[in-house]
Amino acid sequence: MHRASLKERKKLEIIRVACKLFSEKGYYNTTIPDIAEALGMSVGNLYNYFESKEELAKEIMLTVSRWVAEKLRKVNEMNVSTKEKIYHFTKAFFETALNEPELINYFLRVFLVNREVFKEGCEGFACVGEVVTEVMVLLSDGVERGELRNQSFFPAFTTIMGPLGGMVFLHNEGVLDKPLMDYAEEVAENIWNALRS
Repeated sequence: MHRASLKERKKLEIIRVACKLFSEKGYYNTTIPDIAEALGMSVGNLYNYFESKEELAKEIMLTVSRWVAEKLRKVNEMNVSTKEKIYHFTKAFFETALNEPELINYFLRVFLVNREVFKEGCEGFACVGEVVTEVMVLLSDGVERGELRNQSFFPAFTTIMGPLGGMVFLHNEGVLDKPLMDYAEEVAENIWNALRS
Protein backbone atom coordinates (compact mmCIF):
# COMPACT_ATOMS: atom_id res chain seq x y z
CA MET A 1 0.00 0.00 0.00
CA HIS A 2 1.30 3.43 -0.96
CA ARG A 3 2.38 5.53 2.03
CA ALA A 4 0.19 8.53 1.11
CA SER A 5 -2.93 6.40 0.74
CA LEU A 6 -2.20 4.68 4.08
CA LYS A 7 -2.08 8.13 5.67
CA GLU A 8 -5.38 9.04 3.96
CA ARG A 9 -7.01 5.85 5.25
CA LYS A 10 -5.82 6.59 8.76
CA LYS A 11 -7.16 10.17 8.50
CA LEU A 12 -10.57 8.81 7.46
CA GLU A 13 -10.55 6.39 10.39
CA ILE A 14 -9.76 9.29 12.76
CA ILE A 15 -12.52 11.38 11.15
CA ARG A 16 -15.12 8.60 11.58
CA VAL A 17 -14.23 7.93 15.23
CA ALA A 18 -13.99 11.64 16.14
CA CYS A 19 -17.27 12.33 14.35
CA LYS A 20 -18.99 9.63 16.44
CA LEU A 21 -17.50 10.91 19.73
CA PHE A 22 -18.28 14.56 18.99
CA SER A 23 -21.87 13.60 18.06
CA GLU A 24 -22.38 11.52 21.20
CA LYS A 25 -20.51 13.51 23.85
CA GLY A 26 -20.55 16.99 22.33
CA TYR A 27 -17.64 18.98 20.96
CA TYR A 28 -16.46 20.50 24.24
CA ASN A 29 -16.77 17.26 26.23
CA THR A 30 -14.59 15.33 23.78
CA THR A 31 -10.83 15.65 24.13
CA ILE A 32 -8.01 14.71 21.79
CA PRO A 33 -6.91 12.04 24.34
CA ASP A 34 -10.47 10.57 24.20
CA ILE A 35 -10.23 10.31 20.42
CA ALA A 36 -6.71 8.85 20.55
CA GLU A 37 -7.81 6.26 23.13
CA ALA A 38 -10.83 5.21 21.04
CA LEU A 39 -8.47 4.69 18.10
CA GLY A 40 -5.78 2.92 20.13
CA MET A 41 -3.30 5.63 19.15
CA SER A 42 -1.02 7.89 21.13
CA VAL A 43 -2.01 11.56 21.44
CA GLY A 44 1.29 12.55 19.80
CA ASN A 45 0.57 10.32 16.81
CA LEU A 46 -2.92 11.82 16.44
CA TYR A 47 -1.36 15.30 16.30
CA ASN A 48 0.66 14.10 13.28
CA TYR A 49 -2.63 13.95 11.37
CA PHE A 50 -4.49 16.96 12.82
CA GLU A 51 -2.80 19.79 14.65
CA SER A 52 -5.83 20.78 16.74
CA LYS A 53 -9.33 19.75 17.74
CA GLU A 54 -10.71 22.69 15.71
CA GLU A 55 -8.88 21.55 12.59
CA LEU A 56 -10.26 18.03 13.07
CA ALA A 57 -13.80 19.40 13.58
CA LYS A 58 -13.60 21.35 10.30
CA GLU A 59 -12.10 18.42 8.41
CA ILE A 60 -14.99 16.24 9.59
CA MET A 61 -17.49 18.78 8.28
CA LEU A 62 -15.77 18.94 4.89
CA THR A 63 -15.65 15.15 4.70
CA VAL A 64 -19.27 14.70 5.75
CA SER A 65 -20.29 17.29 3.17
CA ARG A 66 -18.28 15.45 0.49
CA TRP A 67 -19.87 12.07 1.36
CA VAL A 68 -23.43 13.41 1.36
CA ALA A 69 -22.78 15.45 -1.82
CA GLU A 70 -21.51 12.31 -3.56
CA LYS A 71 -24.85 10.57 -2.91
CA LEU A 72 -26.78 13.62 -4.09
CA ARG A 73 -24.60 13.92 -7.21
CA LYS A 74 -25.63 10.38 -8.20
CA VAL A 75 -29.28 11.47 -7.91
CA ASN A 76 -28.64 14.58 -10.02
CA GLU A 77 -27.09 12.40 -12.72
CA MET A 78 -30.20 10.20 -12.98
CA ASN A 79 -32.24 10.57 -16.14
CA VAL A 80 -35.59 11.03 -14.36
CA SER A 81 -38.06 13.84 -13.68
CA THR A 82 -37.34 16.45 -11.01
CA LYS A 83 -40.19 15.00 -8.93
CA GLU A 84 -38.46 11.59 -8.94
CA LYS A 85 -35.09 13.22 -8.17
CA ILE A 86 -36.62 14.88 -5.10
CA TYR A 87 -37.85 11.46 -3.96
CA HIS A 88 -34.41 9.87 -4.52
CA PHE A 89 -32.75 12.87 -2.82
CA THR A 90 -35.01 12.37 0.22
CA LYS A 91 -34.37 8.63 0.27
CA ALA A 92 -30.58 9.09 -0.04
CA PHE A 93 -30.56 11.62 2.81
CA PHE A 94 -32.66 9.36 5.08
CA GLU A 95 -30.52 6.32 4.20
CA THR A 96 -27.38 8.25 5.16
CA ALA A 97 -29.02 9.24 8.45
CA LEU A 98 -29.90 5.61 9.18
CA ASN A 99 -26.72 3.90 7.95
CA GLU A 100 -24.27 6.50 9.22
CA PRO A 101 -26.15 8.40 11.92
CA GLU A 102 -23.00 10.06 13.25
CA LEU A 103 -22.64 12.00 9.98
CA ILE A 104 -26.00 13.76 10.16
CA ASN A 105 -25.85 13.96 13.97
CA TYR A 106 -22.52 15.72 13.67
CA PHE A 107 -24.09 18.31 11.39
CA LEU A 108 -27.14 18.80 13.64
CA ARG A 109 -25.45 18.53 17.05
CA VAL A 110 -21.94 19.83 16.51
CA PHE A 111 -21.71 22.02 13.41
CA LEU A 112 -24.98 23.94 13.91
CA VAL A 113 -24.67 24.17 17.70
CA ASN A 114 -21.01 25.19 18.05
CA ARG A 115 -20.73 27.79 15.30
CA GLU A 116 -17.90 29.58 17.14
CA VAL A 117 -15.61 26.57 16.56
CA PHE A 118 -16.08 26.88 12.81
CA LYS A 119 -15.39 30.62 12.51
CA GLU A 120 -12.05 30.34 10.74
CA GLY A 121 -12.58 28.84 7.31
CA CYS A 122 -16.03 27.32 7.84
CA GLU A 123 -18.14 30.47 7.74
CA GLY A 124 -21.55 30.31 6.12
CA PHE A 125 -21.64 27.54 3.57
CA ALA A 126 -17.85 27.16 3.26
CA CYS A 127 -17.71 23.68 4.82
CA VAL A 128 -20.94 22.35 3.31
CA GLY A 129 -20.40 23.86 -0.13
CA GLU A 130 -20.50 20.55 -1.99
CA VAL A 131 -23.96 19.68 -0.65
CA VAL A 132 -25.19 23.20 -1.42
CA THR A 133 -23.87 22.86 -4.98
CA GLU A 134 -25.82 19.63 -5.53
CA VAL A 135 -29.03 21.22 -4.21
CA MET A 136 -28.40 24.18 -6.55
CA VAL A 137 -27.99 21.78 -9.49
CA LEU A 138 -31.25 20.00 -8.61
CA LEU A 139 -33.11 23.31 -8.38
CA SER A 140 -31.68 24.94 -11.50
CA ASP A 141 -32.21 21.79 -13.60
CA GLY A 142 -35.81 21.65 -12.39
CA VAL A 143 -36.37 25.31 -13.31
CA GLU A 144 -34.75 24.81 -16.75
CA ARG A 145 -37.05 21.85 -17.43
CA GLY A 146 -40.05 23.98 -16.45
CA GLU A 147 -40.84 21.58 -13.59
CA LEU A 148 -39.95 23.92 -10.71
CA ARG A 149 -40.87 27.56 -10.43
CA ASN A 150 -38.06 30.07 -10.48
CA GLN A 151 -37.51 31.52 -7.01
CA SER A 152 -34.76 32.84 -4.75
CA PHE A 153 -32.20 30.21 -3.82
CA PHE A 154 -32.41 30.37 0.00
CA PRO A 155 -36.18 29.81 0.36
CA ALA A 156 -35.94 26.94 -2.15
CA PHE A 157 -32.86 25.48 -0.39
CA THR A 158 -34.53 25.50 3.03
CA THR A 159 -37.73 24.07 1.53
CA ILE A 160 -35.65 20.98 0.68
CA MET A 161 -33.19 20.79 3.57
CA GLY A 162 -35.51 21.94 6.37
CA PRO A 163 -37.92 18.98 6.15
CA LEU A 164 -35.06 16.50 5.65
CA GLY A 165 -33.09 17.72 8.66
CA GLY A 166 -36.29 18.07 10.69
CA MET A 167 -37.42 14.48 10.04
CA VAL A 168 -33.98 13.11 10.90
CA PHE A 169 -33.97 15.17 14.10
CA LEU A 170 -37.41 13.78 15.07
CA HIS A 171 -36.24 10.26 14.23
CA ASN A 172 -33.14 10.69 16.42
CA GLU A 173 -35.29 11.99 19.27
CA GLY A 174 -37.44 8.85 19.00
CA VAL A 175 -40.72 10.71 18.47
CA LEU A 176 -41.74 9.37 15.04
CA ASP A 177 -44.47 6.75 15.17
CA LYS A 178 -43.15 4.92 12.09
CA PRO A 179 -39.65 4.11 10.79
CA LEU A 180 -37.97 7.10 9.11
CA MET A 181 -37.99 5.52 5.61
CA ASP A 182 -41.78 5.13 5.79
CA TYR A 183 -42.01 8.93 5.57
CA ALA A 184 -39.74 9.35 2.53
CA GLU A 185 -42.52 9.44 -0.06
CA GLU A 186 -44.72 11.83 1.91
CA VAL A 187 -41.84 14.22 2.69
CA ALA A 188 -40.69 14.18 -0.95
CA GLU A 189 -44.28 14.88 -2.07
CA ASN A 190 -44.46 17.87 0.28
CA ILE A 191 -41.15 19.24 -1.03
CA TRP A 192 -42.26 18.73 -4.64
CA ASN A 193 -45.60 20.47 -4.02
CA ALA A 194 -43.82 23.40 -2.38
CA LEU A 195 -41.37 23.88 -5.26
CA ARG A 196 -43.14 22.83 -8.47
CA SER A 197 -44.11 25.34 -11.11
